[in-house]
Amino acid sequence: MLLPQYGYLIKCLCAPLSICSHNKYYLCCQNQSEGSICIKANAQSCGECIQVSETCGWCADENFLSVGESKSARCDDLESLKKRKCPDNKIENPRGSIKVAQNKPVTNRKKDVAEKLKPEQITQIQPQKLTLTLRSGEPQTFDLKFKRAEDYPIDLYYLMDLSFSMEDDLEKVKNLGTDLMREMKEITSDFRIGFGSFVEKTVMPYISTTPARLLNPCTGNQNCTSPFSYKNVLKLTDNGDEFNRLVSQQQISGNLDSPEGGFDAIMQVAVCEEQIGWRNVTRLLVFSTDAGFHFAGDGKLGGIVLPNDGKCHLENNVYTMSHYYDYPSIAHLVQKLSEHNIQTIFAVTEEFQPVYKELKNLIPKSAVGTLSSNSSNVIQLIIDAYNSLSSEVILENGRLPEGVSITYKSICKNGVEGTGENGRKCSNISIGDEVFFKISIESEKCPLHGKSETIKIKPLGFTEEVEIVLNFICDCQCAAQGQPNSEKCHEGNGTFECGSCKCNEGRIGRLCECSKDEVRTEDLDANCRKDNGTDICSNNGDCVCGTCECKKRENPAEIYSGKYCECDNFNCDRSHNKLCGGHGRCECRKCICDANYTGSACDCSLDTSTCLAKNGQICNGRGTCECGSCKCTNPKFQGPTCEICPTCPGVCAEHKDCVQCRAFEAGEKKDTCERDCSYFQLIKVKDRDKLPQPTDQSFPLTHCKERDANDCWFYYTYAIRNDTKEVFVVENLECPAGPDIIPIVAGVVAGIVLIGLALLLIWKLLMIIHDRREFAKFEKEKMNAKWDTGENPIYKSAVTTVVNPKYEGK
Repeated sequence: MLLPQYGYLIKCLCAPLSICSHNKYYLCCQNQSEGSICIKANAQSCGECIQVSETCGWCADENFLSVGESKSARCDDLESLKKRKCPDNKIENPRGSIKVAQNKPVTNRKKDVAEKLKPEQITQIQPQKLTLTLRSGEPQTFDLKFKRAEDYPIDLYYLMDLSFSMEDDLEKVKNLGTDLMREMKEITSDFRIGFGSFVEKTVMPYISTTPARLLNPCTGNQNCTSPFSYKNVLKLTDNGDEFNRLVSQQQISGNLDSPEGGFDAIMQVAVCEEQIGWRNVTRLLVFSTDAGFHFAGDGKLGGIVLPNDGKCHLENNVYTMSHYYDYPSIAHLVQKLSEHNIQTIFAVTEEFQPVYKELKNLIPKSAVGTLSSNSSNVIQLIIDAYNSLSSEVILENGRLPEGVSITYKSICKNGVEGTGENGRKCSNISIGDEVFFKISIESEKCPLHGKSETIKIKPLGFTEEVEIVLNFICDCQCAAQGQPNSEKCHEGNGTFECGSCKCNEGRIGRLCECSKDEVRTEDLDANCRKDNGTDICSNNGDCVCGTCECKKRENPAEIYSGKYCECDNFNCDRSHNKLCGGHGRCECRKCICDANYTGSACDCSLDTSTCLAKNGQICNGRGTCECGSCKCTNPKFQGPTCEICPTCPGVCAEHKDCVQCRAFEAGEKKDTCERDCSYFQLIKVKDRDKLPQPTDQSFPLTHCKERDANDCWFYYTYAIRNDTKEVFVVENLECPAGPDIIPIVAGVVAGIVLIGLALLLIWKLLMIIHDRREFAKFEKEKMNAKWDTGENPIYKSAVTTVVNPKYEGK
């Protein structure tokens, strides 16, 4: 809203410009309240302002504010600050940034190359360290590359259930070391293997605690070793024969219940890195069993109530605190396995497949394989599971500081993109493949302490990680140049920074000129009453230290202003539901109209172009143009340009009698011609070709054809040129010739005769047709006639024959 007496503009953010703007001025809609989020925030300092939104800026110009404006008016969106005449070099708008501190390229390595690299020399993720400077609401995005390295070292720890039911499995595992080493050489030249075993907690009711059963928990003639919770048999080594030798020495043990204490063993394998011998390479844990598992809470059966502490308790490679700490929970295991980058392979029998598949869904980077009844397929199971795990990369991040969020977008093989949770991972990755991730980190607010934070992002199951240092923009640069106890802040009662005063404790006011105890006194309030009235700041503001600070409305585009907040920019007259008709600006409740507009609501246009009729005359010469609309002075005429006359004859019919009387001295106005028909100039031409044509004229022209009482036609044109009415008329009438009687009579007689002859011919033709039809019918009946040839029953012959009775034939 343009306010010349204050010299600034406020951009309309409440509606589209097609509704809220006209020419170069912004006129804001009053029925919307969305407004600028920057103004609504009521920020009192530059630091508060830049925390509102990334679109907000602070004007540090000392002379920026006008009378009645509060300090928070310095905070606005950047476009509005510029329109309000804040110099560009005085707008504080700090931006975030990204700085890459370590960017070592990913390693291109092949296992058949003579030179071997140490694990710490191999890089699979890039970059490795960044520093992000975050401003609230402004995300910072960087690219991360992951490449699955060739010939990457692998540590595999085989953790086996040695309860009695696994006796046949142990026999197959005794040669696992050398066989697995041979197979894994196809994948990596740097492979190490270790072995551990577990049974159950050494307390009732999990095992029998009788002395005999403690020595040999198995029944019959079976020779079993004493029960134990977890035992680290072999530290990770590259000697497969040593693996076979030590595993061959292992004996089966036993317990009482079906579930085993495998979770205790997994926890110790994960956290006892030194004892197990884990390196910072791919870590695989193969968990082999044919039974279920105990988890947190089951220890109560043995009187164990202390939660698992997640620490290493191996003494002489044996877990010594199984009777003291409960089993770990699944969530606890997930945490420790993730922290130590261990990928788990559950090699279980088919009976327990459903249980461990559910467990796999809870443990990231884990796999389940079906173990044959005697573990004969364990090598193939391990290789298949490793290929499955290593073909997928899943990114995870550490705990985020409060108010910080992170989003991922993956760009995998063949350009396949993923977002949301799928943005964290890529699948079907082969050795040597590169995949990319776009990672965006955003801070919603500045941390309370304002200090730097560090987060880490890493692919699950890998030891490499990206370290990200987060710095937060909590204040403007101009704040560092603040002047404590500045004379500009009323005798040093505040710090002058970023163009305004930041008051000391207990002081208020735009210049810190008042103590909080002096805010409401009659002397100060008197300075806020206009013309010694009763209303303080016109009821539109607060009196702070004897100065009116005008209230802010829900719609930030609506502004109270003036020394006493007596003015506003939204209570002006309206037209067509638009403030100042959309053709002006509202200043102190009065419309200031744009050029060519007038009226209390700027709804009266001074432009006469809308009043021009087709003949070029304003209002067709029959009205006046007022506020861009015609007001017709002749009541017979109407329409936007006074050209419509429903009761008027046409131009030709209107002037017919006058043209006829002046050109041919005939017609109804023959006797009054000189009096009634002298309003136009008459020009006679010899024929119609001499009449003016519309294409030859720069003024409206009408062609007319009329008929007189004798049925004669006369032609003329009517035009108005330079306010002079002109009539061009053809001097000769076109009268029709009289009829020739003789040809007409002869034609009638001939017609009658011809019609008679035609009728006779038709009658004769019909009779001939009828006779022929009758004759044909007769002939047909004659041919179809049949005559009877029988004797006449009345006929008698004239000869009578009599037989002699006495004749004997002699």
